Amino acid sequence: MNVPQLRFKEFKDSNNYKTKLVADIAKIAVGRDLIEDSFSPVETETHKYPIYSNTVENYGLYGFYDFQEFEGNSLTVVGRGAGLGMAFARKGGFAAIGRLLVVFPKQESFDVQWLTEYINFKMIIHNESGGIPQLPRSTFEGYSVVLPTLSEQTKIANFLTTIDERINQLSRKKELMTQYKQGVMQHIFSQQLRFKDDNGEDFGAWEEKNGNFLFAAISNKDHNSDLPILAITQEHGAIPRDLIDYRVSVSDKSVETYKVVEVGDFIISLRSFQGGIEYSNYKGICSPAYLILRSKTQLNSYFYKSYFKTPEYITKLNQHLEGIRDGKMVSYKQFSEILLPLPCLAEQTKIANFLTALDEKIQHITQQIEATKQYKQGLLQQMFV
Repeated sequence: MNVPQLRFKEFKDSNNYKTKLVADIAKIAVGRDLIEDSFSPVETETHKYPIYSNTVENYGLYGFYDFQEFEGNSLTVVGRGAGLGMAFARKGGFAAIGRLLVVFPKQESFDVQWLTEYINFKMIIHNESGGIPQLPRSTFEGYSVVLPTLSEQTKIANFLTTIDERINQLSRKKELMTQYKQGVMQHIFSQQLRFKDDNGEDFGAWEEKNGNFLFAAISNKDHNSDLPILAITQEHGAIPRDLIDYRVSVSDKSVETYKVVEVGDFIISLRSFQGGIEYSNYKGICSPAYLILRSKTQLNSYFYKSYFKTPEYITKLNQHLEGIRDGKMVSYKQFSEILLPLPCLAEQTKIANFLTALDEKIQHITQQIEATKQYKQGLLQQMFV
């Protein structure tokens, strides 16, 4: 029997790993389906236990039919739909709906947290049939598990839990920092919070200018198709397609009609009215379907990059674009109708530098989260057979 590469020192001399079927070590129940015609209004506050469907706890607002309640430590495995095969440790009582597989140990045969980690790492489950992805109980019971002793399982589980706690702490820190930035931005762009110049003096009053006073529409197609093709995304802004999972192919002929995007340009996309106008940190080319904006006067691009993503600006877009839906482009005329704030360049720069510093802190936390996740994945590869 193979043993893991990485083990705690007190277990290194033992070779007591055993291969078992899930059915040999676990009792499995299945959460009931919702039956729409038989709903009875239910609020979770009136129930003894939290109610789980797939990965999350569900709060009120709909009823259930004949849901099942479970007590004792167990884990649930998603048996249908999104997240198929994902496992979640459950401590204490809960109610299960939505075809969850509820897994209980037979005679302390496994540590719940250990098996949860094992399933999520080892059992990569693919749906090979059409329709809604399914994981029947009988199929899950037939999977093999390679187990160490219960004491070693618990040691591994406790260690991995400390890593998960670190990831959760960092995720919470990122969430709070993001919320702080959003609150600060609201105060900055509503001018409740103002910056002072380098001499401690107040900056002058902000002006307001129509979009076409500050930005011009650009359609430069003078290129040799040797620039990277940019994908226009709400998550990353304008970014080379080869840096993300973007699989749309284009012909050499169509690329000839693409527009040149310079660093600092803004792009109006099909979904700008939903998520704001996108910014480009890259020089490249993009589809002629997009509208490219470039500053007509000396501006701080990062100031407007932040402003174009505020809920206030997106609301203004929606107000000016009544009736616009997916598939329709925001026009330059419509963009121009909206008044934009215009502080002096020095205050724009102060604001941009402040918000950029917050972005860098958020990015640093994001990198810590990803590094910790990768560290955990590396451990899992060495700790599980």
